[in-house]
Amino acid sequence: MALWKAIVLGIVQGLTEFLPVSSSGHLAITQLLLNVPEDRIFFLTVMLHVGTLFSVLVVYRQDLYRIVVAFFQMCNDLVHRRGLGLENEYRRLGLFIIVGTIPTGVMGLLLKDVFSAFYTSRLVIGFSLLITGTLLWMAERSQPIKTRTRKSLQQMTWKNAFAVGVFQGFAITPGISRSGSTIAGALFQGINKETATRYSFLLSFPAILAATLLETKDAFTYGMGDVTVPVLLAGILASFLAGVFAIRALINLIKKERLYYFSFYTWAIGLGTIAAALMWR
Repeated sequence: MALWKAIVLGIVQGLTEFLPVSSSGHLAITQLLLNVPEDRIFFLTVMLHVGTLFSVLVVYRQDLYRIVVAFFQMCNDLVHRRGLGLENEYRRLGLFIIVGTIPTGVMGLLLKDVFSAFYTSRLVIGFSLLITGTLLWMAERSQPIKTRTRKSLQQMTWKNAFAVGVFQGFAITPGISRSGSTIAGALFQGINKETATRYSFLLSFPAILAATLLETKDAFTYGMGDVTVPVLLAGILASFLAGVFAIRALINLIKKERLYYFSFYTWAIGLGTIAAALMWR
């Protein structure tokens, strides 16, 4: 496999994993455009997720470290019957990440085969991209949502966290953006943008980690195929750097209330994908 193709795939994965445009849908479309069969680069596509995993780890390293420390402190307090101590924001975040991961994990395990079959359907990807665009538009431009009183992290409940996890679960569908659906899901429940964005990216860490670990066994079964070690490393590095850029760019855009800009893009790509699917059936 050519080095430049791995770098292109890595950039696409890194950007679209965190920008609300669907990484799975864009990666599937890019593979088709580059004429790269999935079974020949399956190991590479799995390893590209390692790059995006490190993107979250680098950008949110302080939050993740404090969450881990707070989690063990909370476990110690529970053993000594001192309560959860959820007034601490990192204990609260840690608990909400666990709660939000549960529906995502259950949906992923139960519906994995169903969602996997969608990857070969351009029509499904196209319509899913249209749904992503609609979610983004409604989340930021809908007047009832814009005027709703916004919840801070301290006002957020476990029900809110669980609901955002359900939105993340549906993002297993190629074309449904994980970051877009989770941020939209949080905004729909009246959570403020800062908390919605922060929770979305932190919630992505266990989701990406679990998906990567589950797929690694299959990846080793397939073998590296046409991918050499330099090509693999180039793809992972490109994915990591693009992921860091995408996280920081999206945080800035959400602060400026420009999340809905991605609606126009996903609608255009979705309609183009549907048109292509109908023309070349």
